[in-house]
Order: sequence, then structure tokens, then C-alpha cells
Amino acid sequence: MKKVRKAVIPVAGLGTRFLPATKAMPKEMLTVVDRPVVQYAVDEALEAGIEHIVFVTGRNKHVIEDYFDIQPELLETLTRSGKNEQLASLTRMQPQPGTISFTRQQAPHGLGHAVWCARDIVGDEPFALLLPDMVSFGDRGCLAGAMDLYLETGGNVVAVEQCDPLETGSYGIVGKGAGVGTGFTITEMVEKPAPEAAPSNHYINGRYVLQPEIFDILGTQERGAGNEIQLTDAMVRLSESQKFYASPFEGRMFDCGSKEGFIQANVAFALARKDICDLVFEPIEEMIASQARRSRAA
Repeated sequence: MKKVRKAVIPVAGLGTRFLPATKAMPKEMLTVVDRPVVQYAVDEALEAGIEHIVFVTGRNKHVIEDYFDIQPELLETLTRSGKNEQLASLTRMQPQPGTISFTRQQAPHGLGHAVWCARDIVGDEPFALLLPDMVSFGDRGCLAGAMDLYLETGGNVVAVEQCDPLETGSYGIVGKGAGVGTGFTITEMVEKPAPEAAPSNHYINGRYVLQPEIFDILGTQERGAGNEIQLTDAMVRLSESQKFYASPFEGRMFDCGSKEGFIQANVAFALARKDICDLVFEPIEEMIASQARRSRAA
């Protein structure tokens, strides 16, 4: 069993669900409280033991690369101003030289194609995949749990959560097999099945540990839904020769690519922060109460 050292984070998407905000700014740089969405994905990867991050970017995404670079003028200004707390925070988040790589997708051919673009940097070793729109909220990052199951089982690991059984048509759903370690064996993977046809209500939540053979499959994968190269289609093909396991996440994943998920994430992370919880709790509570009063009056 090879160690999982690298993680792929696709950041080439256009962010059309968040227009007009994403017309000039990458959706991955939208902030949840005071950190861009992409920072949460990187922090989660590092927590899980990842040593090297591979970003798959596109045009107009240079600000992401700049964000992870050193800004001497800013550091000098913070030092002169005695803003030691902010300086320490930036220093902690600064990646070490040589631990981040960037490659271009060049054309929007889907998630599967974006993952395939990282093949030469990842090489012949297993890797983690994190979809940065999905922000992990809990005592422990979602990928860390998936990595634990990988160490128990080898093979491929997909993190899952449970949805309302009536909402399976909005997700990629997995079939639940025998329990293994902290998870279970995946018997099938179905993209957006109708509730009556869904094998379970466990949905794929954007965290994966995949074997490198997926690259060969993606290189010949035919276009699927949306006329794009779909990662799920390639995983189904890989499952014919390799085992897939599901790692249930006990926290919550917020879809920050949607407006409602983004707002929910901001509220959840703000209330979880000791430095600002008291400043926002009462105003949020009052806004909710005010909305309830207006709804009753209507």
C-alpha cells in the first residue's frame, strides 16, 4: 500500500452559479468568514497528511496562485505596524516552497478531464481529490476520515453523507455493502437516481482517495452527462477491477458553489469562532425572529 502524498484540487470552474460575483473573481476566492473557500480545502488536505497540493486551474485564475505566494510588501507592512497576530496567521498558512503545483485544464471538459490533467504531476501513486466548493465543517476534516479508511483497506475510498431519501435525484449515490473498518464496501455508484431506484441515500460529498489507474480510464473516457468527461463514469469502470469503499462523514459538508450553501457555511463557521460568535449570534437570532414575525403576519 503506497502512502497518499498528493492531493488534486480542481479550481478551473467558471462559477456560473455565483454570477455576477464570479465574473471577475474566481469562485474559490469567495470568503467564508475571513478565509477564501480554497483555503479550507488546503487546510483539510494538510490535516489529513497530504504533502503536495496540485491545483488544476484555468484562465483568469492567477489570483489563486498569487494568494498562495509570499507578498513581501504585506509582510513588511504588518511587521512595521506591529500586527503580530495577522502576521503569525499568514505565516502559518504559507505553503512551503515546492509543495504546491499548478497545471492548466485549458478547456471546460468536466471534472474527469480536470483530474486527468494532473496525471503527470501525480504520477503512479494514489492521490486525494478535494472539490473546493464543498467545505468541510466538523471536529475533524472529512478527508482525514477517508484517509483512515484507506489505511485500513487500500483500494479507493469515497467520502459519503446521508441525504433525504426523496432527494437522491440531486446527488451521486452509492450502494451500501458489508461494513469494513470505519466504513462499508460500495456495491454500485449511480448518478442522480430517482428515489425509487436509488440503492441507498448515501451520497458522494466531494472527497476521494483514488488509485492512479483512474488516469488511464479518464484518458479514454467517453463524454457523459452534460457532454463532459464525468469522474463518476470512470470510477464505475475502475470498480470493475478494484474495490471501492465509502467513508461516512460525521460532520457536515456545505456546498459553497450555491448561494444557500455559501450563506449557511458563513453562519456556521462564524458561530463556531470564539472571536466573533458573541458579535454575530444575537443579530442573527434577531433577524430570524424578525423574518418569522413577517411570515406570520403575511
